Amino acid sequence: MTQLSLREIVAGALGEVGLDRALAAEPRGRARTTTWLAGERGIGIRHYQSGRKTYVVQTRMSGRMRTVTIGPAHVLTRHQAITVGRRVLAHAQVGHDPAEVRQRARTAPRMDDFIAEYWERCAPGWKASTLETMTGYRRSHIDGAFPDACIDTLDEAALARWFAALTDRSGPAAANRCLEILRAALNKAEAWGYRPENSNPCCAIRQNRRVHRKRFLSGDELARLGALLVAGRASNDLVARTHASAITLLLLTGCRIGEILSLQWSDLRGLRLNLRDSKTGPRTVWLGQEARDVIDALPRKTGIGQLFWNWRNKSPIRSLAHVWVEMRRKVGLNDVRLHDLRHTFASHAAMNSENLPMIGKLLGHARVASTARYAHLDDWHLLEATAAIGDLVDRLMCGGNV
Repeated sequence: MTQLSLREIVAGALGEVGLDRALAAEPRGRARTTTWLAGERGIGIRHYQSGRKTYVVQTRMSGRMRTVTIGPAHVLTRHQAITVGRRVLAHAQVGHDPAEVRQRARTAPRMDDFIAEYWERCAPGWKASTLETMTGYRRSHIDGAFPDACIDTLDEAALARWFAALTDRSGPAAANRCLEILRAALNKAEAWGYRPENSNPCCAIRQNRRVHRKRFLSGDELARLGALLVAGRASNDLVARTHASAITLLLLTGCRIGEILSLQWSDLRGLRLNLRDSKTGPRTVWLGQEARDVIDALPRKTGIGQLFWNWRNKSPIRSLAHVWVEMRRKVGLNDVRLHDLRHTFASHAAMNSENLPMIGKLLGHARVASTARYAHLDDWHLLEATAAIGDLVDRLMCGGNV
């Protein structure tokens, strides 16, 4: 069979004049999206930011995924574009044999190789804390998860089996986080030409439902814990004093654990902390005088930049988990996590009638939705108003005076 060139295929459908207009140079480097035509696999309309539209066809040629521009949408009719697109697709399939299929398989990287490439190219732009967290998930749950798949053959079925097994093994939160990592990686696979556009199988997987804990300490619980923390900060043991001070600051600032433990003396500016890094990037934490007094009472030594230093091991304090387990046992708070101290700060702010934007700013939330979970806690004044109005209406109904 005689192999026709792409130009000959398009020319046969459009004629030479139509060919020149259809294959005109397209602008590059602009933001763009593609809408695929229903019932026509691989044929679509590409929309540029400038408003320009072109018909395209996407298929595998010579072992690589290729996108061929058919022509401008204002020049070609839909029928013409489909006719040319079908011929391009047919041309791409002519002459395929087992050796060519094997060559195609060798061209697309295996999943583990692609993940390594993704990390190498994208990780330099991540925050240090993000890199550490994502690398942990990668090593535990992603590396080796798809031993028989190449980047262009990973499909929804394989991904769904992996996601279900990971949910059972490591819990819904870990599975959701790993799915987000793979979603971002496969989006890059499309951008780099390893997969067709809009073929990310992660988009078809429904994440596990997120369960937001609403545990926070009541006034009585805070009093019990507070007495223990005061005793800890008065201890002659420097390490015990430092641990108690760190946990006290979690309650007084609503900061995340990592934000407190990574504090440097250089971050302290009067009644504020200038955090160099947090979950949402650099931010300012405002301190009350009580929090500032806790910081001022910490031992300090020239040459040691960290606020929370293990004077026994001569190293920064990296975790409070073991300390908190013992502390909560002593005051009967076995169901309370360290992170619930952050919820306690926010919950009492809401019950004190602070508005949600203010609470979000204090907590360093990037999204309003993250703060919305505390909205129900400022309803007590509505209940009081309802009760008062109810009493008034009841007296009027009974013929009483207002």
